Amino acid sequence: MAAFDASLARSKVLARSSTGTAIARSSGGPAAAAGSASTLAERLLPYLVPVLIVAAWQIGSSAGWISSRIMPSPADVVLAFWQTTISGQLPRDIVVSAGRAVAGLFVGGAIGFLLGIANGVSRQSERLTDTTLQMLRTIPHLAMIPLVILWFGIGEESKLFLTSLGVLFPVYLNTYHGVRNVDRDLIEMGRVYGMGNWTLFRKVIFPGALPSIFVGLRYALGIMWLTLIVSESIAASSGIGHMANNAREFMMTDVVVLSLVIYAVLGKLADVVARALERRALRWNPVYQH
Repeated sequence: MAAFDASLARSKVLARSSTGTAIARSSGGPAAAAGSASTLAERLLPYLVPVLIVAAWQIGSSAGWISSRIMPSPADVVLAFWQTTISGQLPRDIVVSAGRAVAGLFVGGAIGFLLGIANGVSRQSERLTDTTLQMLRTIPHLAMIPLVILWFGIGEESKLFLTSLGVLFPVYLNTYHGVRNVDRDLIEMGRVYGMGNWTLFRKVIFPGALPSIFVGLRYALGIMWLTLIVSESIAASSGIGHMANNAREFMMTDVVVLSLVIYAVLGKLADVVARALERRALRWNPVYQH
């Protein structure tokens, strides 16, 4: 009998517990739904302005307020996207342009990063190279296109040189700035704890400079696409810029606008990747934990 009473008591406790859990879940349902809706709205908010611009653009084109010879409608641009994709031209040009961009970013970014680190940690290296780099930085690299064509022709070398040169200086300046602005107290504390030069750089200087380095990377990505657009439009036999230049000669404004949209999308994707790497590399920093 006592065993039966104990079993009955346990059943009542479990029933009350399950009832309380169900009530908690039901009461938390609307709050959870509201929270998910708010999160979705926050994620979609950055795309509100582009969507409104495209909608107004389409309305203006459909109403005849915008001439199709001057600016094709979004529907025409979508049609041009479909036609160039089916023909295989657009995928080939995207692959070519993306390859050039990545190669230029790798070469110019690596050189700028190494020079920024060297000049940031060594006064002797700064005295040796910084003045020369600052003089080169003031020369508009796009103004060198005629000279670069004479040097390299219109092959891949000219695009790689111009893109690398455009990327180099933003990465260099921000890396140098980041290294030089690491808290001196942290460096002295590391030396007190017996850290060697390499350990001090790896544990203190480089992590402290990373926020500035990523700023330089994101700025360099914009310069990279800008340089690639100009170089492909002037001196190229393939790529998105070449496609846009050919379309301009035949007054195919829909393809020209499509090329600009593709550049914008590729630039946005590159920035998204850079920001994701930034959040991952700086997840120890409270500023990047949200």
